[in-house]
Amino acid sequence: MFRAAVDEVPDKVWLVAGDTTLTYAEALLRLERAAGALRSQGLGPGDRVLVTARNTASYLLAWLALMEVGATEVPINPSSSPAELSGFVHQVDPRTVVTDPPLAPLVSSAVGESGSAATVVDIDELFTGEPDGRGPAALEPDAIAVMIPTSGTTGRSKLVMQTHRAYVMAGEGFPSWMQLTADDRLMTSLPLFHVNAPAYSALGSVAARAGLVLLPAFSARGFLEAARTHGATEFNAIGAMLEILMGQPERPDDADNPLRRCYSVPSPSRERHEAIERRFGFEIVCGYGLSESTYGLIWPPDQRPFGTLGVARQHPRLGHVNDARVHDPNDHGVGELELRNPAIMRGYYEMPEETAAVLVDGWLRTGDLVTDDGHGTFTFVGRQKEVIRRRGENLSPTEVEAALDSHPDVAEAAVIGVASPLSDEDVKAFVVPTSGRDLDLRALHEHAGRQLARFKVPRYYEVVAELPHTPTGRLAKHRLPTDRTPGEVDFEAS
Repeated sequence: MFRAAVDEVPDKVWLVAGDTTLTYAEALLRLERAAGALRSQGLGPGDRVLVTARNTASYLLAWLALMEVGATEVPINPSSSPAELSGFVHQVDPRTVVTDPPLAPLVSSAVGESGSAATVVDIDELFTGEPDGRGPAALEPDAIAVMIPTSGTTGRSKLVMQTHRAYVMAGEGFPSWMQLTADDRLMTSLPLFHVNAPAYSALGSVAARAGLVLLPAFSARGFLEAARTHGATEFNAIGAMLEILMGQPERPDDADNPLRRCYSVPSPSRERHEAIERRFGFEIVCGYGLSESTYGLIWPPDQRPFGTLGVARQHPRLGHVNDARVHDPNDHGVGELELRNPAIMRGYYEMPEETAAVLVDGWLRTGDLVTDDGHGTFTFVGRQKEVIRRRGENLSPTEVEAALDSHPDVAEAAVIGVASPLSDEDVKAFVVPTSGRDLDLRALHEHAGRQLARFKVPRYYEVVAELPHTPTGRLAKHRLPTDRTPGEVDFEAS
């Protein structure tokens, strides 16, 4: 796929990352050097390689080189703790670990403690040799390309075994879903150890013959300036990124940027959606994807079904390849989203029971609750595991968060279930005030009461300076305290 782009536009600038700027042809040369170095160490198809995947040009090209030789990459968060590193080494038993000098002592220690025979390789050394001229390994499309960690633990992480087919199909589909052309420059700050940046941003730019800007991380203060500096026209945002941008002090030049379109999930309310677009001057297209399948949902071209995640994604050349449905055996109107397409994972590495629980009769059970409008347009309700049971009713934290986020003095909110002295759970909201605004919790509580059924309105509120997030910008609710805290306000106290 990458070589086809090189054949067509060899001298066009593809990658901008830090101080590195590479044309398609220059990137291929570096990729081939790394592939030759990897092969010289005996790596070939099927060998597992653990990679501490920072957002740099070298790590992106190393991933493409591993794909070239047919190895299976296991990209992990470079900020993993020593215990997490040891856990990954023990679980994966890699043949090689690719890292960089600042992390090398930690990685070497983890390899030694696990008793692994893996070789630790400095990523920069991969690019010092010459290409061996062997080209891409001969692989089947459904060969495992990447094993994506869905959680970092000291024990066993779910490793999504995703295929070359899934990555290529994601890259081929993304330009049509986002109207990305060769005139665009796509910017991403999402991590290379997840699926979005490699599959949608990197390969999407390749399929469109567009440029790619790879930022080291997301910075709300520097994001728009980075877009201006690099001439970025599109970007991918997931989790709370847009809300974090909205939480920055407004400036008269917020909309003075080259960005024209953004891919985002989850989908905000129409009012919030249009407020973000007005402030920053770009159009937001909402969708849904996950590591287990790069083909999820997307807004149809030239349609704006606000508040929804759109319809099943299809392939621009292959046509209808993806089916989506709601699994709702009790006919409650809300059920689990299921997908069926050729981009579904092969399973979780060495976890047959967990795999069997989500891959059923060719369908992927996503664990996400949605509604269907009857015409195949789906609206996200919440994670199945996050549903809060209160006073005999089920409620979605996502719905409550949306109500709180709609208050002008709230920059971001996170809602969890906490122990109730009665039964089931009570609802607690952690809220971050909008910069420069004083947040009146009683006014916020009344605001929530006007938008939500009574049983959904939080009992407890706590104002915090910031909320914990995962590296992809999603709320890390498992890091929020579930016990009573001195800073919370109880609106049901006498």
